Amino acid sequence: MRTPLVMGNWKLNGTKESINALLEGLAPAAAAATGVEVAVCPPAIFLGQVESLVKDGAIEFGAQNCDLNTAGAFTGETSAVTVKEFGAKYSLVGHSERRTLHNETDEVVAAKFKVIQENGLVPVLCIGETLEEREADKTASVVETQLKAVIDAHGVASLSNSVIAYEPVWAIGTGKVASKEQAQEVHAHIRQWLAAQDAEVAQKVQILYGGSVGAATAADLFAQADIDGGLVGGASLKVEDFSAIIAAAKA
Repeated sequence: MRTPLVMGNWKLNGTKESINALLEGLAPAAAAATGVEVAVCPPAIFLGQVESLVKDGAIEFGAQNCDLNTAGAFTGETSAVTVKEFGAKYSLVGHSERRTLHNETDEVVAAKFKVIQENGLVPVLCIGETLEEREADKTASVVETQLKAVIDAHGVASLSNSVIAYEPVWAIGTGKVASKEQAQEVHAHIRQWLAAQDAEVAQKVQILYGGSVGAATAADLFAQADIDGGLVGGASLKVEDFSAIIAAAKA
């Protein structure tokens, strides 16, 4: 049985004051969600603050990105070693905004995946298609190619200590959400495709849905057989909305 995971990606948002209030507000929902893992991914500059606020263990946390390098002359980057030292559990890798705005290729994503994992963090591998790719009926081939880059580089077993987040690019930050049927169809395809590589890995790996997940849609999405939780964007910055999403994962 896979443990549901609800993870908030705060992107480039937050202040010291707002993060204090947000984590204080989320604490009751996280504590009440027995059998559900709750995590947040703040901007790197807030990792220390988040560490100090979640010491009771009800909320895990992670980085939004780690560099290919763990030390050296790489100004402005974030090291997986440092992230781990702060007590983080996760790091996102391959988010569509990194792929598009920072030109991260499948090969770069696969290399970062390895660095993250080798330094004791759990990679949250983000995959998903654009609207143009969906309309051209390329969703399956796109997600397969993105997964295959990691498998070819590091073996399918590497995915057993990771999380996969399916995020249709056309639904991120747009308010558009894939229907529960659309989301389940892709999640089922991902799991079936992985099963052809390694059935045990396919059964074990958590596959999250991301793409404008909200309080109103979470319960239907999380009820699907192959959706193991959500990678939540804007709604994770609102106590009431994110608390409702956490509760939906428990139901």
